[in-house]
Amino acid sequence: MAEVFLRRLSRWQAEQQREAVADVYVEAYEGEAGAEYRDRQGFLRLFENTVQRPDFDMVVADAGGLVGCLYGYRAARTGDWWEGFRGVLPPEVEERTASNRVFVLTELMVVPAYRGQGVSERLRTLLLVRHSKDLVVAVIKRDDDLGREVLRSWGWTKLGEFDPGGPGSAAPPRRGEREAAKPDGLVWEGWMRPLTMVA
Repeated sequence: MAEVFLRRLSRWQAEQQREAVADVYVEAYEGEAGAEYRDRQGFLRLFENTVQRPDFDMVVADAGGLVGCLYGYRAARTGDWWEGFRGVLPPEVEERTASNRVFVLTELMVVPAYRGQGVSERLRTLLLVRHSKDLVVAVIKRDDDLGREVLRSWGWTKLGEFDPGGPGSAAPPRRGEREAAKPDGLVWEGWMRPLTMVA
């Protein structure tokens, strides 16, 4: 297996690499047969939206072609991103939101052949070196067992849940967001990097 190299992409580079990123998406999520085109086109629209977000940041794993990526953006200080959050946000979360110190991880993808080799941890380390003072959050679908497993392995904690509409009107839709809500109405889980990891 080829050695994996990591690199950071600028917004312009990310836009130039969009087709390769979409290839990673299709391979990483292995959608149902025949749905690849629809899934790919939907992903490309969402990716284009995310790349335009404030402070977009992205790292990729390359082994003679992209095999993984991690990216996100800074949430608006208005707090719109937290719309739909169930419960009360901890004061430190509200403080960091108001001071524009919340970074949202939007997507982590590693193709199956490179999973279990520390690629996601290396991507996380490189991306978050620029966000050492930020509260870093991720939102996953409630039934995303692999995503939950990765976040737990990173030492992250579950922050709470979001209503079926998804996290915040300011947040871009994510893979599968338009699916019907579960019977109990909980579709999304918010996770955060422990504040003790924030310098």
